[in-house]
Amino acid sequence: MLYELAIAAYAAACGFVAAGILGSFYQFVTDQPARFAIDLETIGKGLLGVMMCAFAGPFIIMRNAIRGRMIENRPVGWLVASTAIATGWSLCSGIVVVQFALAMRAGLI
Repeated sequence: MLYELAIAAYAAACGFVAAGILGSFYQFVTDQPARFAIDLETIGKGLLGVMMCAFAGPFIIMRNAIRGRMIENRPVGWLVASTAIATGWSLCSGIVVVQFALAMRAGLI
């Protein structure tokens, strides 16, 4: 039981890290913060936007939740709920990231 919980915590941490890296990279390239707005000018931009939102989602949620708490004085419950949603989302995306890393490792050996 404790082993599975440790794996889940590791996957969630990997998901948060991947989301943070992707969100920061997006802001570095475009000079705009990552957000849940998808540019649908072309199919490629639309698919890239969906993938970016899928993996950077926890970063976007937490950034907006923290800013909402600090600037708009939203209740702590909003921050707790946002943290729970972002943690669940990062767990799911973290499992994908870890599985991808393990597949890459197995392919390189």
